[in-house]
Amino acid sequence: MYQLDITLRRGQSLAARDRGGTSDPYVKFKIGRKEVFRSKIIHKNLNPVWEEKACILVDHLREPLYIKVFDYDFGLQDDFMGSAFLDLAQLELNRPTDVTLTLKDPHYPDHDLGIILLSVILTPKEGESRDVFQTQSLRLSDLHRKSHLWRGIVSITLIEGRDLKAMDSNGLSDPYVKFRLGHQKYKSKIMPKTLNPQWREQFDFHLYEERGGIIDITAWDKDAGKRDDFIGRCQVDLSALSREQTHKLELQLEEGEGHLVLLVTLTASATVSISDLSVNSLEDQKEREEILKRYSPLRIFHNLKDVGFLQVKVIRAEGLMAADVTGKSDPFCVVELNNDRLLTHTVYKNLNPEWNKVFTFNIKDIHSVLEVTVYDEDRDRSADFLGKVAIPLLSIQNGEQKAYVLKNKQLTGPTKGVIYLEIDVIFNAVKASLRTLIPKEQKYIEEENRLSKQLLLRNFIRMKRCVMVLVNAAYYVNSCFDWDSPPRSLAAFVLFLFVVWNFELYMIPLVLLLLLTWNYFLIISGKDNRQRDTVVEDMLEDEEEEDDKDDKDSEKKGFINKIYAIQEVCVSVQNILDEVASFGERIKNTFNWTVPFLSWLAIVALCVLTVILYCIPLRYIVLVWGINKFTKKLRSPYAIDNNELLDFLSRVPSDVQVVQYQELKPDPSHSPYKRKKNNLG
Repeated sequence: MYQLDITLRRGQSLAARDRGGTSDPYVKFKIGRKEVFRSKIIHKNLNPVWEEKACILVDHLREPLYIKVFDYDFGLQDDFMGSAFLDLAQLELNRPTDVTLTLKDPHYPDHDLGIILLSVILTPKEGESRDVFQTQSLRLSDLHRKSHLWRGIVSITLIEGRDLKAMDSNGLSDPYVKFRLGHQKYKSKIMPKTLNPQWREQFDFHLYEERGGIIDITAWDKDAGKRDDFIGRCQVDLSALSREQTHKLELQLEEGEGHLVLLVTLTASATVSISDLSVNSLEDQKEREEILKRYSPLRIFHNLKDVGFLQVKVIRAEGLMAADVTGKSDPFCVVELNNDRLLTHTVYKNLNPEWNKVFTFNIKDIHSVLEVTVYDEDRDRSADFLGKVAIPLLSIQNGEQKAYVLKNKQLTGPTKGVIYLEIDVIFNAVKASLRTLIPKEQKYIEEENRLSKQLLLRNFIRMKRCVMVLVNAAYYVNSCFDWDSPPRSLAAFVLFLFVVWNFELYMIPLVLLLLLTWNYFLIISGKDNRQRDTVVEDMLEDEEEEDDKDDKDSEKKGFINKIYAIQEVCVSVQNILDEVASFGERIKNTFNWTVPFLSWLAIVALCVLTVILYCIPLRYIVLVWGINKFTKKLRSPYAIDNNELLDFLSRVPSDVQVVQYQELKPDPSHSPYKRKKNNLG
């Protein structure tokens, strides 16, 4: 085994691929078919200077190092700018060498595409240790101190577009906007039939570079059944913006028409880190006291976005699936909380890996779900999935080391292996309650929805069950009118007269409050009327089987591709059914105490509402509500519109999510205190 240290110096006289006679070049290094390094993008420069270093482990010297240069085009396919290769067998060991490579296009060998300058040194490595840090990877080598992985947060609010270019035959467009900062991406919602869209969307990017970076922004027109139309592009140079200050930017779209209006704020880094098990924030008494003080009830209004602190110890896994032909795996672990994503190092050739890493996160929303996924690293292709667990933060028991059974991709059933985690959550309950009433953070990287017969059927059945609750209630009321059961009808008639004669508006939240309280006492008395939703579980398992079949038969889907427009309509119907069904299920799960924190919050809100309606005349309440609505835009022109009730319900899990978040019981043989004697796999 050899270690290849490369310094990518610069490029000279590279090919122009953009309309302005420039390019946005970046470089890829490949050995065999695997990409081992990717440089940063140098914008609008044909003589870029990178000065980036990479450390690569090489099994043998038979495979050359391929260098490929591309022109970055956000939203489009990147343009090829030339390639070259370096014969590693010709390098002298332990000697620094400056290399000049001429870029060529195999299809046009006579074209002059410029040169790339490198410095390389090849050294032999003893032993089988392969845990080497690669510049472009977030996977860590063995660090014995804490290391922050990003240096700040970029908070972006997309306000509006002005005078955008008309792309449709009706003289309008259906615009949406894509943002990209490095590997981070965000896509706005689509605003139909307008040239002056009002988005009012807020999201955050991580800032990895000390001097900032460049945000690429492109505007598009959504077209059903064909490729979306390009409206224009612009950029934001973060290095030119001052920190801890909100900047209002009106950006002219290049290669198009119109403007985009943004608010951009650069703030200091959140407490997100990785360290070894020996460096533990909560075991350091002084640091623990500082964290507890930061989230104490006395600091309710200090930085409302900082709700709490999460520490995750990823200790080890046992009995993992063998993904390689050798009967082993090369597992590494990915820990995700919303858009914060951290990785462990890889343990090679082992089915019982030990990572012993500690991850810390800032909690922005206590209703977030911690996702821990185990992958098998492959040199020649993307990583193989080995298992996953999803753990709602509110269900965590602090300081308890637990064995979590790994689940499949859909989180509907077990796969092979368990992972041992110890998790601690510290949060301010008042801040968490206030944050419940604002829009939920959207994940930047989400799988595109696709048409699935089983998913469509599942969503239809879920919505049908919600509708049937209303239908059955209507039948019950009608049976009282028809005197099918005279005692029941008589009781209903007396109750009707009593309620109508004495009705006051405050009784509506009071009835909901009594329903919540009734269900609570049923649960604590052991008379829990909540039933495990086996119907949803069965449908999810069927959907998983269909997904596996789809993966195998993906090449047979030519017919669906030809009717793309019909598929898109079906996907929209599928999503609407899901939203309607989820809405009904979330209301039910609020009253069923599925998430006690949210049910208690509902009780507090209903108590306050009951008192307000009882003590204050309705006209005054409506007057205050109307004045607030009419003056909101005057008081805060760039405020993001939201509905507090819908934001609250978005935190309540649907029946599908309840099944996905259920913790499976591990095999009795797996215990945090029982270690396998042979843990080398």
